[in-house]
Amino acid sequence: MQENIGTLTDVFGTGSPAARPKEKAVTMRKKQAIERVVYLSMRAIMYLMVAIIGYIVFDIVAKGAPCINWAFLTQGPSKGGAAGGIFPAIVGTIYLIIGTLFVAMPLGMASAIYLNEYAKQGPFLKAVRLAIVTLAAVPSIVFGLFGLGLFVLFFKFGASIAAGSLTLACMILPVVIVASEEALKAVPDGLRDGSLALGATKWQTIYRNVIPYAVPGMLTGSILGIARAAGETAPILFTAAAFFLPSLPHSIFDQVMALPYHLYVLATQYPDPVKVRGLQYGTALVLLVLVLGANTCAIVLRNRYRKKYKW
Repeated sequence: MQENIGTLTDVFGTGSPAARPKEKAVTMRKKQAIERVVYLSMRAIMYLMVAIIGYIVFDIVAKGAPCINWAFLTQGPSKGGAAGGIFPAIVGTIYLIIGTLFVAMPLGMASAIYLNEYAKQGPFLKAVRLAIVTLAAVPSIVFGLFGLGLFVLFFKFGASIAAGSLTLACMILPVVIVASEEALKAVPDGLRDGSLALGATKWQTIYRNVIPYAVPGMLTGSILGIARAAGETAPILFTAAAFFLPSLPHSIFDQVMALPYHLYVLATQYPDPVKVRGLQYGTALVLLVLVLGANTCAIVLRNRYRKKYKW
């Protein structure tokens, strides 16, 4: 009997009623201390990341702003790209981004709609989703070699806007698909069931009751794709970019200058990079502003749809 009482005392604590609140208070204080430490750690990490990003942006703006002028933004390069402006590179980057979005957005959204709304769940669909997620993690240099073999050599597009845009579209397609599918999954099934109960077809339900509510999330995936595609060098290195082209392209099968590749050559290939340090930071600042501008437009559109369609 005494042994049983001792065992119960070990499990539930001291048998004295006055001691139990103290033990609970100590346990509660420990939990609060742990929670406080975790909270402060997460907050410190967040501030550290913001500080690092802020320093990088500040450094680019501080060193690049003195180089920005009207001639730098509107004139072509000179002296083999070591002087003059970057207007052809700006135009070429915009062309590549527009071409990438025209290819990646329709294909990515259509694929997500099929996977989430039409495809039957099973091992094959799981394998397809695994392949899409895996492609999202493939290094960009691999996509560059893929674009070189398929679009430049096999389809004979040559180094051109078409080949570069298609290569970048293949690179960001997994991101767009995953983000769009997650946005479609977030739409309540009640919206689908109500539409079908009223006699609407499957496509009418998707088009009128699902897609409008999923558009904000789909645009978020496109924003991520824009940010990645606009700053990539390896894919366009093999498929589209040239370092020195004073004139603008006349068709989608012409080669173009691009800000990421222009910056890469100035920073790594020029014999005396110190002399072109101003061009490096000026080009980086223009690229940063271009990416932020595209992202801002997409965010504005996303917020408009989010306010218009709520459930």
